[in-house]
Amino acid sequence: MGPLGQYMKEAHGYFTFPKLEGEIAPRMKFRGKEVLTWSLNNYIGLANHPEVRKADADASKQYGLAYPMGARMMSGQTTLHEELENQLAEFVGKDDAYLLNFGYQGMVSIIDTLVSRNDVIVYDSEAHACILDGLRLHMGKRFVYTHNDMQSFEKQLEHASKLVEKTNGGILVITEGVFGMAGDLGKLKEIVSFKKKFNFRLLVDDAHGFGTMGATGAGTGEHLGVQGEIDVYFATFAKAMAGIGAFVASTEEVINFLRYNMRSQIFAKSLPMPLVVGSLKRLELLKSQKQLRENLWKITHALQKGLREAGFNLGKTESPVTPVFFSGSVPEGTNITMDLRENYNVFCSIVTYPVIPKGQLMLRIIPTAAHTLEDVEYTINAFKAVHKKLIAGEYRAESIAKV
Repeated sequence: MGPLGQYMKEAHGYFTFPKLEGEIAPRMKFRGKEVLTWSLNNYIGLANHPEVRKADADASKQYGLAYPMGARMMSGQTTLHEELENQLAEFVGKDDAYLLNFGYQGMVSIIDTLVSRNDVIVYDSEAHACILDGLRLHMGKRFVYTHNDMQSFEKQLEHASKLVEKTNGGILVITEGVFGMAGDLGKLKEIVSFKKKFNFRLLVDDAHGFGTMGATGAGTGEHLGVQGEIDVYFATFAKAMAGIGAFVASTEEVINFLRYNMRSQIFAKSLPMPLVVGSLKRLELLKSQKQLRENLWKITHALQKGLREAGFNLGKTESPVTPVFFSGSVPEGTNITMDLRENYNVFCSIVTYPVIPKGQLMLRIIPTAAHTLEDVEYTINAFKAVHKKLIAGEYRAESIAKV
């Protein structure tokens, strides 16, 4: 069954593949009762924004889900697809942008398309699974550097530079803006400083940074003052935009190359019109209603400050992603999670080995603009209570909890 499926019989439907029901909100139904939910990437609260719901409904009524039919290169192009691309490119400070049907598939395809067997990829060791799957399609060499370690990064760049001298290829560096599991930021400022010494292009996956980071929400590059140094910028609509789809932005030359060579888009049906119209509305609100992002950060700061003051280890997060680290076994982790859900009505995701090292547990909290300070206070108190029980040994067990 593999490492994630080894506990399938005990975990399915509760710890894995749980069903959250009702309106997307801080409080939803889990197994018939209301829980305070901290597991949704609805960062700025757009999922149930009345203007978003209306735009989605009106577009679905007008166009249905079939239009446009066919791939964009053949018969699926529309003015609104182009309009969304133009607005996205302008917002993130790039010449052009290209819509993608899905984020995960999009990143895999970008990597597959941008590099040839003569090119070398240098990437962060904690890169997302979509990046790793893209790397598997690469026919050439790749070098991995220790997470956010610039000495390791420089060493791998040196290896890559020597190799491309022989292959006559180029170097593509790949990292993330916000690392979605631990919440720390990619060392974008430090990475771009190496462009003075090495010749490479930088691809940034900013799935968790787009809409949350930066003065306008344009992402981690804007937040760190290096947006112009990012050669290829990628983000998904599945997080702050609370939708489906993704985009890649770069120079006109690079985007046109992707348009005419990215097989997953050339041979796939165009993004349905309701998703395009809905994304235009979401982008409009993201740009115009800065109070949404401000409220996200108010909740984030209160949550993280309160947890740290209570003695919890949040690692190196600099984003809304809030990991809470504990020492313990997988069975202890499942018992904590069950206690939080059943007795405190707090729903958050548990992360255990093999995602993080053995002996560590992580409860991952995603604050949103829709949460309240009362939600924060209640959750901190719940975490204090379960941590006290963990230290007292109340969650010890030989096997994971059975639901």
